Amino acid sequence: MRLFTASFVLLTLSFLTCAQLTSQDVRASKSSSTRYVGFDRNVYPGDDALPALRKELSFAGYWLNTPPGEHQNTWQGKREVLLRSGFGFLVLANGRLDAEILKAQKSGTAPAALGKRDASDAIAAARREHFPAHAILFLDQEEGGRLLEEQAAYLFAWTEAVGRSEYLPGVYASGQPVSEGHGVTITTAQDIREHVAKEHLHEIALWVAQDACPPSTGCVVQAPPLSASGTPEAVVWQYAQSPRRKAITAACGKTYAADGNCYAPGLPKLFLDLNVAGSADPSHGR
Repeated sequence: MRLFTASFVLLTLSFLTCAQLTSQDVRASKSSSTRYVGFDRNVYPGDDALPALRKELSFAGYWLNTPPGEHQNTWQGKREVLLRSGFGFLVLANGRLDAEILKAQKSGTAPAALGKRDASDAIAAARREHFPAHAILFLDQEEGGRLLEEQAAYLFAWTEAVGRSEYLPGVYASGQPVSEGHGVTITTAQDIREHVAKEHLHEIALWVAQDACPPSTGCVVQAPPLSASGTPEAVVWQYAQSPRRKAITAACGKTYAADGNCYAPGLPKLFLDLNVAGSADPSHGR
C-alpha cells in the first residue's frame, strides 16, 4: 500500500460496552510511550516468512479484499496462521480512487451508495475471516489532500455503515501536509477529523501515512514515537513505505535499500511498509 504523492467507523448494550472499551484502549495507547512496530504489504509474505518477521514485528496489515494493483487477495484465509505466529492485526479494506467513484456516479451509482455497498462487503469479509466484534476496519483512502465532495460522500457512507455494524470504523489516510495556497496546508487525516466533528459522525480511528523525513526516521525498526507523526490522534503511523518517495525521504534515504525499498529484518528479498502503534494489536483483531 502507498499513497499517491499528489493526492494517498455498535448497537446493542453489549456492543456499546465493547465500543467504550475500545475507545479507552485507544486513549491508553496514545498516552503510552510503548512502541509496537508492525508491517503491511499488498502480497501475503508466505507462511515460512512469519517466524523471521515476528522476531522484530508485532502486527500485520490484513487485507479484506483485493489490495491496490493486485488481481487477487493472497491474505484471505490467513488469519489463523498469523494468530498462531503471535501477530496482532491492522484490518484493511481497499477503497475506491476518485476516478472509480466518478465512473460509478456516471453509471448511476451515487458515491454514498457505493460507499455503503463496499462497507457491506468489508463487514461480510471481516465476519468470514472471523475477526471479532469491536475490531477496527480501516478503509484505505489512497489519495491525499482535502477530500473532494464525492470522495467525502463515499468515505463517510463507508465509515457510518461500519459504525452501525458490530465493527468500528477506521481510515488509512495521508498525514502529510498539502499546500492549499496562502500559507494554508491540510492533511487528509485533519480533513476527516473536521468532517466528523462538524457532522457528528461516528468516531474514526486514524492510521496515518507520513513517510517524510523528518518526522519519519526511515526504514528502521527502532520506530519514532507515535506522537511525532504530526497527527496527534493517530492510532497507527505508517512511517516507511516501499519504494520510498525520493523527494521527501532524502534525509533518511540511506536507511532504505539501494533500489528504494524497505526490506524486512532478516529477509532481504521481502519488501514492506513499516508502522508504529501504541498497541500490539491496533485493530483489536485477535
